[in-house]
Order: sequence, then C-alpha cells, then structure tokens
Amino acid sequence: MGTNRPNGSLYTNIKNRIATVEFGHPASNSFVSELLERLTAELNKLSENKDVSLIVLKSEGDRAFCAGASFDELVAISNLSEGKAFFSGFANVINAMRTCAQPIVGRIQGRAVGGGVGLVAACDYVYATEDASVKLSELTIGIAPLVIAPAVERKIGKDGLGELALAPTEWKNAYWSKEKGLFSKVYGSINEMDKELDIFTGKLAAYNPDALAEMKKVLWEGTEHWKKLLEDRAEMSGKLALSPNTKAALEKFKK
Repeated sequence: MGTNRPNGSLYTNIKNRIATVEFGHPASNSFVSELLERLTAELNKLSENKDVSLIVLKSEGDRAFCAGASFDELVAISNLSEGKAFFSGFANVINAMRTCAQPIVGRIQGRAVGGGVGLVAACDYVYATEDASVKLSELTIGIAPLVIAPAVERKIGKDGLGELALAPTEWKNAYWSKEKGLFSKVYGSINEMDKELDIFTGKLAAYNPDALAEMKKVLWEGTEHWKKLLEDRAEMSGKLALSPNTKAALEKFKK
C-alpha cells in the first residue's frame, strides 16, 4: 500500500507479522502536515490489525532519517489556529506511537533533527548507524522543541533533553545517543544494521503477540495524560511561531 506525491510518500508492507512503515520526502525526509496525518492514521489502523505483532518505522534512502517538520509550512503560519494545527502534527504521531498496540522498532540510517528526534524517541527499540547524529535546532529559529520534549525526556531524562535543546547548533553522535538510551544498537553500516534488524524483528514477531502488547503498555505507563499535554504544547509552540523574534529568525533562514 502506498501513495507517492509531492507531499511525500508513505508505504506499508506487512510480512510475517511485521508491518514495515516507510515514509519519504524529497526535502531530507521532512514532514509536511498531510504526511504526518497519513502516518498517524496508518499507525492507528495497524494498532487494530490482529495480524501484526510488530511495527518497523523507517525512512527512504540512505541519507537523512528525518529533518523534522516542513520549513515552508512553518514560515507560512499566520495565526494561532494555524500554528497549533502545524505543531499538532507531531503531537498526533507521537500519541499514535504511544497508544499503538504493538511495539515499534525504529530503523535510523542517518541524521535526525527536531521532530525527527521526537519520532526516534517515541520508538520502543531503536537500531541506528554511526551516521545517525541528532540535533534539536528549534531555538535557532525562535521556537522550542516543546511538543517532542516529553518523548525525548522519557528516553534520555531531563539532563539529556537540556543537553540537546540548549545546544541547538550541535550534532550529538550515535554513541552519545546510545549512551543516553535514545538508541538501543549502533552499527558501522546500513547493511550491517539491516542484517541484524532482520534477525531481531524475526525473533520478536514470533513471540506471543499478547505478551508483546502487554509489555508495550508497561513501557508507556505514566503517559496517559499526554494527549492533553502534547495538545497544550502544540498551542504554546504555535504562539512562539507567531512572535516577532521567530518571524525575524525565519526570514534570515529563508535568505
């Protein structure tokens, strides 16, 4: 199943109880709002699918994993409801990942920025390559990573979140992410990662699906309030996006 448009692509392939969901966009696999909506809907649908024990989330190509939200859409925000709607995109995906019945394994082949780091953090187990550096660059354009912060903090703690968010021009390498708990495994090449990922997911998908689903619930205990929390954070972010500081910073970036 899949559709390919200028708004990006989303493909799902189900085999041996493993659903592989692959997203893509010509701009470093960044997300326009429509693509975030489609990913949210796809995860919600897979959550109901009794023939699926496990989900693998990946992106197209061999370069960036995800460059976050669409810069063009961010620049175009002109009022608070547009702002809230824009930032709700990642809020909805993270909540769909959180409530999804099956564990989600991330396959991270390259760099992740902003919302892309939020996606990585919302996975339950993460395979990455040495090229998978991470950065939260939001402060440089006058906003803050408020929506994804709960997901990132859940994985790497408040200190790790601070290290990323307050050094918005600094890339943290894959071994930093592994040490902090954002990545589970790191490999020297994409080929090596994919080989190990196949073995791992094959084993995992063969276990009792009810046991996997119960384990998934346990991993996310204490996040039941996130639906409202992330909505509130989306609104806060929308306000920041409209501030004169942000508008000036975005103009500079556009040039």
